[in-house]
Amino acid sequence: MRFPKDFVWGVSTSAYQIEGALAEDGRGPSIWDRFCSEPGRIARAETAAVACDHYHRLDEDLAMLAGLGVGAYRFSIGWSRVQPTGRGAPNAKGLDFYSRLVDALLARGISPMPTLYHWDLPQALQDAGGWCARDTAERFAEFAQLVAERLGDRVPRWITHNETFEHSVFGHAIGTHAPGLTLGLDSFAVVHHLLLSHGMAVQALRASLPGSVQIGIAQSMAPARPASDSAEDQAAAGLLHVLHGRQHVEPLLLGRYPQELETLGLDLSAVRAGDLATIAQPLDFFGINYYNPNYVQATPAGAPVPLMEAEAPAQYERTEMGWSVVPQGLTELLLGLREQYGDKLPPILITENGAAMPDVAGVDDTRRIDYLHQHLQALRAAMDGGVDVRGYFVWSLLDNFEWAEGYRPRFGLVHVDYANQRRTPKASYRWYRGLIAAQR
Repeated sequence: MRFPKDFVWGVSTSAYQIEGALAEDGRGPSIWDRFCSEPGRIARAETAAVACDHYHRLDEDLAMLAGLGVGAYRFSIGWSRVQPTGRGAPNAKGLDFYSRLVDALLARGISPMPTLYHWDLPQALQDAGGWCARDTAERFAEFAQLVAERLGDRVPRWITHNETFEHSVFGHAIGTHAPGLTLGLDSFAVVHHLLLSHGMAVQALRASLPGSVQIGIAQSMAPARPASDSAEDQAAAGLLHVLHGRQHVEPLLLGRYPQELETLGLDLSAVRAGDLATIAQPLDFFGINYYNPNYVQATPAGAPVPLMEAEAPAQYERTEMGWSVVPQGLTELLLGLREQYGDKLPPILITENGAAMPDVAGVDDTRRIDYLHQHLQALRAAMDGGVDVRGYFVWSLLDNFEWAEGYRPRFGLVHVDYANQRRTPKASYRWYRGLIAAQR
């Protein structure tokens, strides 16, 4: 299993899940701070107040990165750490932290790849309407420009958003993530403003950065599979493909929304003249986060949403998140995207792939090694089938705060003892280090 010499090997994290220090150095509250404070929202009432204490343990975590031998590190920039209220002058200490991070990565020969938005909207912007309001897209473009002006001379790749589907659905349609809204299919305005803010941010970045800089987005992608052979479940899988895949890809690559959205009776009035052209800014790469296929079934007639999640077939192994382990789904997904979008599909980076597994004694995680190995084989098969994939990033470097699931699921290559913040590399860390070294 060989990959090109210039293939990018990396790991990914996100600010809210690892940084902690939520009330330090001028950081403002985010929607996740508010959400975590509401009873019943997070498993075991856990919070990210400390998380992995990455804000104070930056050097230690950078040593872990350097020891791994990765060529790139994908991290996110906490918006409310840079702009406490989501607007106005930047917080110098917040920008200083990310500037130190970038410099330290470069000093270790690791390419920084920041994600500008990984679900942590400043609470002040949520109070003003959040992603339901068009103004938030404009504020995001201003945030992108502020960060680019400070870091742009040293950062070769940028990601605007992480997973607009998950953020719109879990945070705004069904309410299991921050900000906890339950708009159902009326959350289309959120989808549109997220995508619009991406296009505006790309424009802001292009105006501020050298021409050699690469810009992309990271979207979750998964094959949609019916729970049964019934016509109703087949239709539900087709609908999920529209709502998950095409709705969050076609505006970016083709400059249009799927026509099927109109037949669902969605309120599309958030779309204004020129918006789709703004969204469809040329991309240098397309980031894909893959974990598992989505199995769905139809809901009874008259239900608010015409589909629901279904159990994967029993023959598949499950992760600690309950997700099925289906490596061939990655091959299917990538070949399908290439067939569907052809030359409109930019080069691909796998920006997240990983598994929460029950690590034996904290560090013996052979099941994670099997998962990663099988998915890399599936990735290689897609590349052999003609898909242009330029890099692969494991989720995640560290065990961390897994949103509404709290700290129980562990995705890390490095074990974190949350009682004392001790870091211990797992077997998968050593395996991935060996893989990278062998490829080089």
